[in-house]
Amino acid sequence: MTTAPTSADNSTLQILTIVCFTFISFLCVGLPLAVLPGYVIYDLGYSSIIAGVVIGTQYFSTLLTRPMSGSIADRLGPKQGVIYGLIGCSVSGVVTLAATSLVAVPLASLTLLLVARAILGVSQGLVGTGSISWGIGRVGPENTARVISWNGIASYGGVALGAPMGVMMASHIGLWSIGSLTMVLAGGAYFLARTKAPAPIIQGARLAFRRVFMKVAPNGVALALGSIGFGTLATFITLYYDSRGWDNAAYCLSAFGTAFILARLFFSSTIKKRGGYRVATICLLIESIGLLLVWLAPTPWITLCGSALTGFGLSLVYPALGVEVISRIPPASRSSALGAYAVFFDLSLGIAGPLMGAIAGYFGFGPIFMVAACMALMGMLMTLVLKRLDKRSST
Repeated sequence: MTTAPTSADNSTLQILTIVCFTFISFLCVGLPLAVLPGYVIYDLGYSSIIAGVVIGTQYFSTLLTRPMSGSIADRLGPKQGVIYGLIGCSVSGVVTLAATSLVAVPLASLTLLLVARAILGVSQGLVGTGSISWGIGRVGPENTARVISWNGIASYGGVALGAPMGVMMASHIGLWSIGSLTMVLAGGAYFLARTKAPAPIIQGARLAFRRVFMKVAPNGVALALGSIGFGTLATFITLYYDSRGWDNAAYCLSAFGTAFILARLFFSSTIKKRGGYRVATICLLIESIGLLLVWLAPTPWITLCGSALTGFGLSLVYPALGVEVISRIPPASRSSALGAYAVFFDLSLGIAGPLMGAIAGYFGFGPIFMVAACMALMGMLMTLVLKRLDKRSST
């Protein structure tokens, strides 16, 4: 069962009223993102590897619970998944507030931070998968690329706004304010979500998650290789700036997010015109150039340009490969497919923290951006292979 086609203006409005919940959840993700690594290293006295683990815990918890997120959205409805996720985001704010209040007891503070990050990861997965499925259910599968694109704008826009906001709040108000605002934002969004009309639950045979996962895997691996760059930038740009004696590192995330949003606003239509694999290939090349620029930048301004180029390049990779994924999955398993596809994004972000933290421990923070660029190039080569295989199978 699908909804009838709607006008472009009306469908866009419906999409925006749903993906606003993704924006709130990622604003909650962004608030501590540029603050926690420094807190773990300088205030609690742990290593850069542990700081990477703290950040990566959120992504790993999202990854491990993606099958549950997709199943809830398919069986109970995506609106219910979003509601559960917003409750979890609010709880994570409470635990974060408790963790940052125990700076005098480093082990207790670290333990609570890990718990808060795990809860936030599960919650973000529920909101993200649910919002996309909810949006597609409201405006129809013919608008899948638009829903995914707007959802991505909401997610990266939330991070881009949340990161510098979190830095300013921690500096001028105190670290306690981050957990408090997370709790209030998610709680308010929960009450708003309850007032929205649900999407219909699609009936029909559902594929086992293992089968869905295998169908999604090739595109997911290419997505993961490209997304390592974002995980690296988000987790370590602050420490990279510190190592070079520069200020205002959080604005790199803002530059990334702004370029990301602009690319999706003006170029998302190219996916339908040019094909998902072709668009993803070009975007991964642009992303790799941006990461190399961050690595080689002699001044903060060049680093900002590299961050923006990275965001511009990564912008269409997720929806471009995602459209190719959804076209191969039965509608009744759509949410499970979206969850399985997102597993690879989560995996890349979860790996980025500890992997790049270990590399930085031996070689410094600069070379990790070169490693991320090489991985994006590997993703580009994989999309070229997938494009060729797709063309061969259609002839």
